[in-house]
Amino acid sequence: MTSTVRLAEAADAAALAALAAATFPLACPPHTTAEAIAEFIATTLSESAFADYLANPDRALYLAEVDGDAAGYTMLIFGEPSDRDAAAAITVHPTAELSKVYVRAEHHGAGVAALLMAVSIEAARDRAAAGIWLGVNQENARANRFYEKTGFRVVGTKKFLVGSRWEDDFVRELVFSAGVAG
Repeated sequence: MTSTVRLAEAADAAALAALAAATFPLACPPHTTAEAIAEFIATTLSESAFADYLANPDRALYLAEVDGDAAGYTMLIFGEPSDRDAAAAITVHPTAELSKVYVRAEHHGAGVAALLMAVSIEAARDRAAAGIWLGVNQENARANRFYEKTGFRVVGTKKFLVGSRWEDDFVRELVFSAGVAG
């Protein structure tokens, strides 16, 4: 199998939305209702939402393909966090948020996530970020192990709304350089 990662473009909105619909449920805690997941996908991970993300110059989306088929994606948001708890937790500036890291279940453990992560980290460095941060559900053991292995350390917590329930997320950060302490 050949895995590649490329910068996503406007024509990829439908493929990204399909990936999101297949992968977002994998990251949700067991208590998340099917209705809440469906609502989140319909509002935040729809094809039109991805078209907007792709058109935003402060975002970069990367699409991983395995043998030409969409296998995973990441989304970077450049700039300071809009979430108050995340902003208080981040230790270096300027920063970039790794907003989404999702890989189809059949490609877990095959290096696709590591490849996406490497490309995303490099993109953040290329935009002069001193570090990169993300929010991850505290109950998502698989993702937390991956982020820990990649060098992201827990620097705080924040809330994340799915449906009508606020979930508890860790704020994890990977520092590239000394940056500007904040």
